[in-house]
Amino acid sequence: MIRKLLLSAAALVCAVLTSQAKADGFQILFAGPGVSGSLFLTYGAATDAKYPGAFEVTGISGTFTDTNNGLNIVDASILGLVPITHDTPEVTNLLAPADFSRFAVATGLGPENNGFLTFDNLLWPGGAPQTASDYPASGGFVDIYGLMFDIGNGQVVDFWSNGTFVPGGPFDYGVAVATSAEALDYTGGVGLAPEPSSLVMLATGALGVGGMVRRRLARPV
Repeated sequence: MIRKLLLSAAALVCAVLTSQAKADGFQILFAGPGVSGSLFLTYGAATDAKYPGAFEVTGISGTFTDTNNGLNIVDASILGLVPITHDTPEVTNLLAPADFSRFAVATGLGPENNGFLTFDNLLWPGGAPQTASDYPASGGFVDIYGLMFDIGNGQVVDFWSNGTFVPGGPFDYGVAVATSAEALDYTGGVGLAPEPSSLVMLATGALGVGGMVRRRLARPV
């Protein structure tokens, strides 16, 4: 009887993970110096044309807070994703995803950013690999380009992973707030709260449905 129960449980977990991988939601909670957010992402079966392990995020909701640099953004509602633009990365960057995109910012970014924030709106449930030829770090539920979303008043937020240079090593995330006219904040040292594992994240989301289941400042351009 115990063996049958264990086999049934294993089958249920497999079904749960398969269902979650095809279409469901994904929760990310983060906090760092002056910033915090609660993101709920939706995605389907579509993946980046170059990386089958990267799911294209189709929707986002939640709240975002940033009190750095005199900003008074407190629990601002996330209004939606900034659409990807399929820009061409630098010719030396052979590892950028097909969904690589840029958001032009007129002033306030470091010279290494070349006037752009980069994003691709991809979710990596198994952890992001190296996605820039000149930046070997990897890891995170988003990659070093990350998600970009709209919070109104012309302001967008970029949320990315800085990855780690050592397999299994610690890493953090980064957050930038900007308008097309200027960068308002650029913060590293952001952590997930709590730090989830991909298995726990996937299984928890699916069970909730079935139960009723700093990237570096020199950002690749």
